[in-house]
Amino acid sequence: MGSMFRSEEVALVQLFLPTAAAYTCVSRLGELGLVEFRDLNASVSAFQRRFVVDVRRCEELEKTFTFLQEEVRRAGLVLPPPEGRLPAPPPRDLLRIQEETERLAQELRDVRGNQQALRVQLHQLQLHAAVLGQGHGPQLAAAHTYAASERTPLLQAPGGPHQDLRVNFVAGAVEPHKAPALERLLWRACRGFLIASFRELEQPLEHPVTGEPATWMTFLISYWGEQIGQKIRKITDCFHCHVFPFLEQEEACHAALQQLQQQSQELREVLGETERFLSQVLGRVQQLLPPAQAQVHKMKAVYLALNQCSVSTTHKCLIAEVWCATQDLPALQEALRDSSTEEGVSAVAHRIPSREMPPTLIRTNRFTASFQGIVDAYGVGRYQEVNPAPYTIITFPFLFAVMFGDVGHGLLMFLFALAMVLAENRPAVKTAQNEIWQTFFGGRYLLLLMGLFSVYTGFIYNECFSRASSIFPSGWSVAAMANQSGWSDAFLAQHTMLTLDPNVTGVFLGPYPFGIDPIWSLAANHLSFLNSFKMKMSVILGVVHMAFGVVLGVFNHMHFGQRHRLLLETLPELTFLLGLFGYLVFLVIYKWLRVSATNAASAPSILIHFINMFLFSHSPTNRPLYPRQEVVQAMLVVLALAMVPVLLLGTPLHLLCRHRRRLRRPTGRKQEDKAGLLGLPDASVNGWGSDEEKAGGLEDEQEAELVPSEVFMHQAIHTIEFCLGCVSNTASYLRLWALSLAHAQLSEVLWAMVMRIGLGLGREVGVAAVVLVPIFAAFAVMTVAILLVMEGLSAFLHALRLHWVEFQNKFYSGTGYKLSPFTFAAADD
Repeated sequence: MGSMFRSEEVALVQLFLPTAAAYTCVSRLGELGLVEFRDLNASVSAFQRRFVVDVRRCEELEKTFTFLQEEVRRAGLVLPPPEGRLPAPPPRDLLRIQEETERLAQELRDVRGNQQALRVQLHQLQLHAAVLGQGHGPQLAAAHTYAASERTPLLQAPGGPHQDLRVNFVAGAVEPHKAPALERLLWRACRGFLIASFRELEQPLEHPVTGEPATWMTFLISYWGEQIGQKIRKITDCFHCHVFPFLEQEEACHAALQQLQQQSQELREVLGETERFLSQVLGRVQQLLPPAQAQVHKMKAVYLALNQCSVSTTHKCLIAEVWCATQDLPALQEALRDSSTEEGVSAVAHRIPSREMPPTLIRTNRFTASFQGIVDAYGVGRYQEVNPAPYTIITFPFLFAVMFGDVGHGLLMFLFALAMVLAENRPAVKTAQNEIWQTFFGGRYLLLLMGLFSVYTGFIYNECFSRASSIFPSGWSVAAMANQSGWSDAFLAQHTMLTLDPNVTGVFLGPYPFGIDPIWSLAANHLSFLNSFKMKMSVILGVVHMAFGVVLGVFNHMHFGQRHRLLLETLPELTFLLGLFGYLVFLVIYKWLRVSATNAASAPSILIHFINMFLFSHSPTNRPLYPRQEVVQAMLVVLALAMVPVLLLGTPLHLLCRHRRRLRRPTGRKQEDKAGLLGLPDASVNGWGSDEEKAGGLEDEQEAELVPSEVFMHQAIHTIEFCLGCVSNTASYLRLWALSLAHAQLSEVLWAMVMRIGLGLGREVGVAAVVLVPIFAAFAVMTVAILLVMEGLSAFLHALRLHWVEFQNKFYSGTGYKLSPFTFAAADD
C-alpha cells in the first residue's frame, strides 16, 4: 500500500542479451511482467527488422487458428481454456506446431469438402425422387389426349412434315420465388408450344449448405420439337434449375424411385460415417488449439519485443533498454541469470541515466483498482507525483453520500455491492459478457463504500425512504407549550401545524443525540431549516477539501526539491483561500456557537457581512458578530490581495535569478556538475519540476537561454485560474446542497404519490393486502429505477467533477504516462 501515495521509483536499465539466449531471456521477462521495452529501432520500418520473418510465421499460424476456431464454433462446440500457464515454446517447436495445425486444417478442409459433396448428392437424389413422386404425368397425359382429340382431322393425310414428331418431357425443381418468372418466360419464349405443370413440395428439404429447411417447386414441361426443347433447357439453366430425366411408364418410374431411395439410404450411411470422423477431427482440434494459440501468441510477443532491440557492432548480442521498478531490479537480474546460464553465457543488466521522464507505476489490488481508475481517467500522474487515489477512497464516497444520503437507498446499494464482492471469485460472474454488468462489477468496492457512507449520512439526515425515524427520544416537548399557551379545541382544529418556541421553558430539552431531530419532519419550516443547514455544510466541506488539496502540493514541492515554491506559491495560495473563504467558514461556525435561541431574531446576517467585507463598508442594521470585526475583515482582504502579485511574479523572478547565477558559473564548474549529475544512478528522480521550469528550459542542461515570456505567461495563467477558481469552486460545492435537497424531495414525492395513496385505499386487512401488492411493486421499481440508478448516477458524476476540477487541480497535473510492462498475462487469461 506504500506505493499508493506516490508512484514507485522506476529506473532505465540497459540489457545485453546474448544472441543464443535472447529469446529465452525475453520469454522469462514476459512471464514475470516487470519491464517495459523501449523501441530502439523507431526509425526502422517494421518490414526491415531482424525477426520480421518469425513474426510473419506466427501471423500465418494465427490465420490457421482462426480457421480452426471458426470450424469449431460452426459445429456448436466450445474451446476449453488451456490447462495451467504454458511457457513460450522454444523456436524449434514452432515448426512442429505449424505442421500439426496445417495437417489438422487440411484434414478438416477435406472432410468438410466431402461432407458438403455428399450433402449435395443426397439433396439431388431427394429432389429427383420428389419430382418423380409428385404425379405430374397423369395430368399432362390427359391434357395431351384432350388436345389431340380436338385437333385430329377426320381424314388423316397419307404423309406430311410432322408425322415423326413426338411429345418430350423436361422435369426438375426450382426455388419457389423463381417459379412465376420461369413460367412466364417459358410461355413467351416458346409461344405456347408447351404444357407446364408446377407443384410445391409438401415436405421441405434440408439445404445442403445452410442446413435449414427449404421449400422447392417441382415442374414437368411437355413440348414438341427439338428447337423448343433447346430453348427450354437454356431457360432452365439460366434459372439454375435442377433438371432430371423423366420416365413416362409407371413401372419404370416406380423402379427409378426405389433405386433413388436405395441410393439415398447408402449416402446417408456414408454421410453419417463422415460426420463421425469429422467429430473426431474436431475433438483433436479442441485438444490442440487452446495450448497452441497461447504458445504462438507468446512467441509472437517475444519476437515483437526482440524487434525493439538493437544489434551490437559485433552481432554477438542484442541491446535492449527497459523501464523497471527499482525494487524489481534484483528479480530482473536473477531472471536474466537463470535464463542465460543454460546457453553458457550470461545476460548483463545495469542502470543508465536518462533525461526522459520515467513512466508512472502504481500497483493496485481489487479494492484500490476502481479508485485509481477514477484518478487515471482525469490523467495519469507525473512520475512520483502525489497520488490522489488514497484520499479519494474516503472523500469520493463521502461527497457522494452527502448528495445521496438516505438509509434505505444506501442500504440497497450496499447490499447489491456486497453480493458482487462475495461472488467475485465465481467463474460465471467473472466471465459475464454484459457490458453494463462489467462496469458495475469493476466498481463493486466503490459501490460498497458509497452505499455504506450513504447509510451514515442518511442517519445524520434522519431519512429512510424519506421517512424520519425516532431512534432516540426527541429533544422537543409539546406538553410544555400546550400548558403555557392555553390552546383551546377550536384553536387546535383551525391550526393543523403548531410552532414550538424554544424560548419557552421546557419546550427544548436538549440536542438530539445523533443527526437531525425527527420532529423537524413535522415542522412547517422543515425545508428552510434543512436548506440553511446543508448550504452551510456544503461550503465548509468545500473549503476544507480545497485547502487539503493545496496542502498536498507541499509534498510535491518537497519531493522534487522545489522549496522556493513553498513560499512563492503554497503560502500565497493558502493565505488567499483561507483569508477569504476560510474566514467565511469561521463566521458560520462562530455564529453557530455564539448565537442562541434567545437572540436568534436579532442575529446578524453572515451573507451581508461577507459582502461588506469586499466593499469595505458596514450596515447599520446588521450588528457585528464580534468586536472590531470590520478591521479584521479589511486586513484579511488586503492580505489576500497582496498575495496575488507574489503568486504572479514570485516564481518567474526566482527562476530568472537562478538561471543567471548558473550562467555566471565557470565552465569547469558546469562540467563537474554535469558529470556528477550523470554519475548518479537516480539523476532523473528529482529532475521533473513543474511545467513553468519545463517551459523555461531548465529541464535540459544544454539549453543556454531561458524564455522569460513563456515562464511569465504560464504563471499568469496559473494565478488567474487559482484566484478565480477559489470563487467558482467554492460555489461549485453548493451542488452538494442542491442534489441532497433534490434527492430528498424526489423521495418524498415518490412516497406521497405512491405508498401514501396505497396505504389509504383499504381499511380492511384483506383489501389492504390485495391493494398493497401492486402498489409496493410499483414503488420498488420506481425507487430502483429513479432514486437508485438515475439519482445515483447524477450524484456520482457530480462527485467526480468535484474531485477532478475542484480538488485535483490544486496539486495534481496528470501529465504522465503509465508503465506498460511486457507481460503474458493477457495470453494466460
